[in-house]
Amino acid sequence: MAEHIALLGDSIFDNAAYTQGLPDVVTHLRRIVPAGTTATLLAVDGSTTADVQKQVAKLPSDVSRAAVSMGGNDAILHADVLDFPVTSTRDALAMFGERAAMFEASYRTALAEVVGRVPQTAVCTIYNANLPDEEAALARVSLMLFNDVILRVAFEAHLPVIDLRLVCVDPADYANQIEPSSQGAEKIAKSIAAALGLATGTAAVSRIFAATAV
Repeated sequence: MAEHIALLGDSIFDNAAYTQGLPDVVTHLRRIVPAGTTATLLAVDGSTTADVQKQVAKLPSDVSRAAVSMGGNDAILHADVLDFPVTSTRDALAMFGERAAMFEASYRTALAEVVGRVPQTAVCTIYNANLPDEEAALARVSLMLFNDVILRVAFEAHLPVIDLRLVCVDPADYANQIEPSSQGAEKIAKSIAAALGLATGTAAVSRIFAATAV
């Protein structure tokens, strides 16, 4: 049976507006995957986890695999906490914990919707972007909270993970501070194909083990 891949999420996949006419993620993916494979872009620039739930309703009936990149815009919406005055590190951690819990509830709901329709799904972490030095340092730390959620939820569901922090590492991988360029899009597409088992050759992988009740 021919494979049909759906890309859901945000501008990490829906990046044609930023590539200056060069191939975007889905175009690169269509070139990489085996002949006969269909790739459908459902991701929409600016989407949050809540928006991804709406994208699931548009999944074609024959989709066999999916990749999801969501959470970056949720993180942006929570960026206000970086400027909140606090009286102690304890208060700051408590506030970050509350925001992480809010994100986790939304992320779990959205991912469950996707996996309920397409069990063979790969998820992406949020990359660190291409920010100025001081801003980049703050972003890396704050994004750890959101990426921890993504990783834990994916591991619980036994899903493959594309850690975009290890994929888009060159400034040329970005069209601006936060959007992937065509070069970055090609790296992302290759990672999607590998994570979904549709890449030629053998990809290096990490495996996660968790103790379970006997």
